[in-house]
Amino acid sequence: MWGRLWPLFLSFLTATAVPGPSLRRPSRELDATPRMTIPYEELSRTRHFKGQAQNYSTLLLEESSARLLVGARGALFSLNARDIGDGAHKESCHLVPQTMVKDKGTGVSTSAHSFPRLQIRWEASPEMQSKCHQKGKNNQTECFNHVRFLQRLNTTHFYACGTHAFQPLCAAIDAEAFTLPTSFEEGKEKCPYDPARGFTGLVIDGGLYTATRYEFRSIPDIRRSRHPHALRTEEAPMHWLNDAEFVFSVLVRESEASAVGDDDKVYYFFTERATDEVPNSFAQSRNSHRVARVARVCKGDLGGKKILQKKWTSFLKARLICHIPQYEMLRAVCSLDADASARTHFYAAFTLTTQWKTLEASAICRYDLAEVQAVFAGPYMEYQDGARRWGRYEGGVPEPRPGSCITDSLRTRGYNSSQDLPSLVLDFVKLHPLMARPVVPTRGRPLLLKRNVRYTHLTGTPVTTPAGPTYDLLFLGTVDGWIHKAVVLGSGMHIIEETQVFEEPQSVENLVISPMQHSLYVGAPSGVIQLPLSSCPRYRSCYDCILARDPYCGWDPSTHACTVFSRSQGSRTALIQDMERGNRGCEGNRDTGPPPPLKTRSVLRGDDVLLPCDQPSNLARALWLLNGSMGLSDGQHGYRVGVDGLLVTDIQPEHSGNYGCYAEENGLRTLLASYSLTVRPATPAPAPQAPAMPGAQLAPDVRLLYVLAIAALGGLCLILASSLLYVACLQGGRRGRRRKYSLGRAGRAGGSAVQLQTVSGQCPGEEDEGDDGEGPGGLEGGCLQIIPGEGAPAPPPPPPPPPPAELTNGLVALPSRLRRMNGNSYVLLRQSNNGVPAGPCSFAEELSRILEKRKHTQLVEHLDESSV
Repeated sequence: MWGRLWPLFLSFLTATAVPGPSLRRPSRELDATPRMTIPYEELSRTRHFKGQAQNYSTLLLEESSARLLVGARGALFSLNARDIGDGAHKESCHLVPQTMVKDKGTGVSTSAHSFPRLQIRWEASPEMQSKCHQKGKNNQTECFNHVRFLQRLNTTHFYACGTHAFQPLCAAIDAEAFTLPTSFEEGKEKCPYDPARGFTGLVIDGGLYTATRYEFRSIPDIRRSRHPHALRTEEAPMHWLNDAEFVFSVLVRESEASAVGDDDKVYYFFTERATDEVPNSFAQSRNSHRVARVARVCKGDLGGKKILQKKWTSFLKARLICHIPQYEMLRAVCSLDADASARTHFYAAFTLTTQWKTLEASAICRYDLAEVQAVFAGPYMEYQDGARRWGRYEGGVPEPRPGSCITDSLRTRGYNSSQDLPSLVLDFVKLHPLMARPVVPTRGRPLLLKRNVRYTHLTGTPVTTPAGPTYDLLFLGTVDGWIHKAVVLGSGMHIIEETQVFEEPQSVENLVISPMQHSLYVGAPSGVIQLPLSSCPRYRSCYDCILARDPYCGWDPSTHACTVFSRSQGSRTALIQDMERGNRGCEGNRDTGPPPPLKTRSVLRGDDVLLPCDQPSNLARALWLLNGSMGLSDGQHGYRVGVDGLLVTDIQPEHSGNYGCYAEENGLRTLLASYSLTVRPATPAPAPQAPAMPGAQLAPDVRLLYVLAIAALGGLCLILASSLLYVACLQGGRRGRRRKYSLGRAGRAGGSAVQLQTVSGQCPGEEDEGDDGEGPGGLEGGCLQIIPGEGAPAPPPPPPPPPPAELTNGLVALPSRLRRMNGNSYVLLRQSNNGVPAGPCSFAEELSRILEKRKHTQLVEHLDESSV
């Protein structure tokens, strides 16, 4: 028991040891609700792109040329960023230059800057795929060329890398012609083998900064290649990275306007095994949990001269905490304002899971760069061999400070590069890569917690509102193909809307924002989707516009519409917007939308009626008023308030009146539907009246014709009755001579008699029958039997009944031969083995017998309509 409770106890101690507000929040806050839900059928102004490829997971946006580059499985695409579904589709095969492309619509040859749609086929050869499959890899998913890296290399070329069936290759692509070169570069040091392996990469000043598990069985690594000084992380005497899965990397220009001459830094976000909390042995570390990390290196790092040669001398890493340290997994990270280090901050998406899988949720946390820098300036951890654990280092720290970049102060002391650092400093860096204090989120808690959602990717952009303040707008992709649009407010995060962007559930693998095109690009396995950053016309009234709290949207009193804010507008304060409170600004405005039409309902007393009322906002509460004043509550006087309207049961005269349905949200009340309900008394059904004799209104001659017709019909009935009586007497005289109707010879051994009997018919029991099995009615006790003749052997016995099965309501299944009765007379088929009726033939007795004998027979769902 203590072993099970220890992880929770440890998480509690870790949470309480972190400075700042408590990291735990009430459980009721674990279900943030998006205000609007937009299903796939209601999408508008979207653009789709799907080529002859799969896994469109790598996106690169070039705002200056309005191009969107897409890396997929076996292909590269260049799309028009203004409309990814537009443009001529031309394939540009590798090894064949193509500088001019003919537009499909106009037929005019244009350059690549005129936004044609270009494609490069870059697939692994069949030989490479066969070798990949021989290595035990999946030839349906893994043994292809998955493009994992796509960045601008210089003014003339892009740089792309692909897995190439577990033999990675890289290539410099001509940006103008969009073609592959005649030769490729080895990608083992730059791209992962496995297409599912975590990977991140950047091109910085011509150098390639990547982080992944490169080779087939190598350990994870952060490397710099295509640079005069290639560097990587240390592997001995301890690994700086322990089974790391990389999520994100970003360059922060900390040298810009730096007072101390600091260097630019590259930050990496990843998860790894928690070697700082368990002994560093394989038997225990393989079962340890994973933790989130942030690491950094200096862009100007050249490695050591004697110690840490071709290794990073500035590598440091720290713990990243969001909510529950022991049960969170880092999924995605984005950075905002990375060009201005003073305002740089990060947003990270975590998945929260518990040891018993009782709770799965997602959390969004924000981290300011200043807080990350403070952690890297703090105390270090060291690995204690005696305790076989990581512990806080309490000794002296050499100078210059290990892991720091070269600054103006160090240059004045003769340290012009990392190769000038003393051996004592490099030895310390080698053994102390981990910082003691964790990086905690801003405000000490998550900005958002969402139950039953797994975020896979996120991106954001700052938006300046008409009133002046700037808010961060985030887009969060889920594992099942939804996009959550959220804004960061002073009170936390507000989810403006959730949008289903793919009809078939699939994971969102990449998100890119284009403020210039006012678009969001979504990469997924099946294709790329282009969405507008805002849907302001969706809000029809002033109240609806400000309740959305979309930083792009504001109510324009002059046009009486919710419009998109543009910086080119002359008056920035003309639009009505209330981001923080979301309910002020429309008090004196009459643009509350047209009142809903009054609908009338007339219902009989004692009936039920549903008054529909659709709530467009998930955050609104339905409020029903009777005659403008009386509030209706659920379960009161026959009223049932639901999400789709008001249900009134067993209507009485006091239910008559005017009903109003209101949406009550954030202190505002909006009328959505109005009804006038009238209750009419239930009138009894009129008594049936005898039909009037037609002869009373006919002429005497016509009456005579009716009398003659009736007399003729009476005579015909008398003749028919006499004939039936004669036949009955004739059958009585032939008793004993022919007892049964048979086909062939009756009484054949092993024969069986099939008995037909109506449900309502009555047959006497065996005690009333004679030696021949004949009842008083003559025809086998009133039942017709068809006895097989000599032509065919006896059929095999029926199979045993199936095992007992219970219906969902707990009742034992009825026999399959029974049919639902709809007022018609049905025929019951019964079979006996000796030609004698098996027992009572009444429907009630036969039903009881069958239920007792075969009460475990399965109920057939789809009945054969041709059976009797």
